[in-house]
Amino acid sequence: MMSTLEPSTHSAITTGHRARMAFVYVRQSSVSQVTRHTESTDLQYGLVERAVRLGWPRDRVTVIDDDLGKSAGSSGERDGFRHLIAEVGLGHGGLVVSLDASRLARNNSDWHQLLELCGLFDTLIADAERVYDPRAYHDRLLLGLSGIMSEAELHQLKMRLHAGERHKAARGELHQPLPVGLARVATGEVTFNPDEEVQAGLRLVFTTFAELGSANAVARYLRGHQLPLPSRPLRGPSPHPVFWDVATTSGVRAILHNPAYAGAYAYGRKGRDPARTKPGRPGTGIVRLPLDQWAVLLHDRYPAYISWETFVGNQSRLEANQTSYLRGRPGAPRRGDALLQGIAVCARCGARMQLHYSGPSGEFPVYLCFQARTKQIGPRCQQVRALGIDAEIEAIILEALAPDKLAIALATMAETEREDAALQKQWQLRLERTHYEAERARRQYDTVEPENRLVARTLETQWEDKLRVLEQLEREFEGWRHRQQLTLTAEDREQILALAQDLPTVWWAATTTAADRKQMVRQLIDSVLVDNRRSVGRTWFQINWRTGATSAHWRVRTVRGYAEYAESEQLETRIRELHSEHLMDAAIATVLNNEGFRTSHGQRFRGPLVYLLRKRWGLATWNPNGPNPVRWEDGTYSVAAAAELLGVYPGTIWLWLRKGVLNGCQLGNGTPWHISLPEDEIFQISARLARTQRTKPSRRPAS
Repeated sequence: MMSTLEPSTHSAITTGHRARMAFVYVRQSSVSQVTRHTESTDLQYGLVERAVRLGWPRDRVTVIDDDLGKSAGSSGERDGFRHLIAEVGLGHGGLVVSLDASRLARNNSDWHQLLELCGLFDTLIADAERVYDPRAYHDRLLLGLSGIMSEAELHQLKMRLHAGERHKAARGELHQPLPVGLARVATGEVTFNPDEEVQAGLRLVFTTFAELGSANAVARYLRGHQLPLPSRPLRGPSPHPVFWDVATTSGVRAILHNPAYAGAYAYGRKGRDPARTKPGRPGTGIVRLPLDQWAVLLHDRYPAYISWETFVGNQSRLEANQTSYLRGRPGAPRRGDALLQGIAVCARCGARMQLHYSGPSGEFPVYLCFQARTKQIGPRCQQVRALGIDAEIEAIILEALAPDKLAIALATMAETEREDAALQKQWQLRLERTHYEAERARRQYDTVEPENRLVARTLETQWEDKLRVLEQLEREFEGWRHRQQLTLTAEDREQILALAQDLPTVWWAATTTAADRKQMVRQLIDSVLVDNRRSVGRTWFQINWRTGATSAHWRVRTVRGYAEYAESEQLETRIRELHSEHLMDAAIATVLNNEGFRTSHGQRFRGPLVYLLRKRWGLATWNPNGPNPVRWEDGTYSVAAAAELLGVYPGTIWLWLRKGVLNGCQLGNGTPWHISLPEDEIFQISARLARTQRTKPSRRPAS
């Protein structure tokens, strides 16, 4: 029945309005309302007749029902509302009809956007009672109040629903979907999943993460041993079946982040970050909240796979694996050669040092601190080459573990046996489940009546498929068992004990990866403070052990020249002492090497380098035989004597020595030459000089 107020509004409708389209907007908030509250839906479709009574031809009335089952809290997911806005904005609409304002929008920003467009393009708005002109002051005021009431109504509905839900959750009575490792029985009690394979698979995930410390490493470990990961997608009506999929990092993280495995009932673990929300994608913007921000947390409500302390430790470890130098996260151990990746800390500013690789092929890792540059207060703090300090850390760790070799060996053997037992049990359970599925298919085939050939053929095909899966799994198990060699013999135990007691061999074994070494380091060391500028030519570092103890160390580093050499004064003093003892350069180099001195590049000293250092410090070459004689005791000649004998300049003798024309030697750099000149060689050189002088053209000018 038409409202009594409606005839007074007919004056707002003009021929220009009727020349354009009339849009009837139909919406229900949820799918359950569409299926159960059909009266409301029918009433909205009946608004077509209202538009016809207002003077629009039936063929010019368009129904927009794309938003059935969608909330009006936002227009982001409502394609129908966006289509309506577009039609009004193009000037195609003369009338917009909806049951009330709440059908069009429960958000003031969307509602007023529609009002602005309708007022701009002279489009009328009608509900079940009257027609409104958005350009008229009083009509616009009523429409604005309707939008405000609609949004307030939605807020009240949400507040009541969420308050009731949270109050029920605070008592632990709000049923939440359980993870794959737990099941709810008919009485409502939560127990372990009765499937033993599921329980063993989840416990293997937790124990492996405790060893490897990374979700990605756990996923690689399971894939390497061909072990799938259990999951239970919440699709369709319950009970939801268990699926076995290839282990992924996201699947492992989902297990490690779920507090139900620690026996805790949690509500409000996730929230929405508006800055991360993307339009048109309802699943975006959801973030995991810290433990202290969870709305409800009740302990000891479920049977636990791990303790609550272990769960909290796993969360801290997962958080630390996310590399962030600004937030002080070390990150997970990676495949690079830098041993202190993520745990090297700048002793000058306290920031974690970043890692870069230099060299033609990136083979030289370098620890860098950019904290000062990041804060724009100066250049970078320092840089430290990694290979030298890593070698010092390795030596310190191996020395620290030396007294515990036997305990480490026994623990290694026990851990190896435990790991082998867990893997073998997982494979046996997997085979048992596949055997059961094949046997079940056989029983189904046996129970079918022989005359029912259509069903029998289908069941026979299913039985054959299960048998093929079982056969394939048995072949994979045999291959895996052959590679793993699960049974430990007495000889294997002796080898494990011997190898575990020889820590350097294990450390540098080809099977020990860089990530394994970093993981071992992090089991003992929390962080390492590094300062490359505390002393010239030296690197100071402090090891912060996991036990809470600290130890400071110095390392002499390789430098470019002796101006930055750490032992420059000691080296000069020692070379002067040895030179005063009338030792030659080669002998001085031998003494320096034996006393532990090394060059600025970390190499052993040689005679030519000692000669250059003497020249720098003004130490003249010592001649054990005094002034150069004409001829040495061994029959060789000096440069001056050879020049006089051959009748050439001394510079020519030097040239011939460099070119190899003459044979000579020195006892050391800067010492006199001993030139060998046999009689036949003297004769040959003299004859060559004579021929050269005869063939030389005369330079006198013509008369």
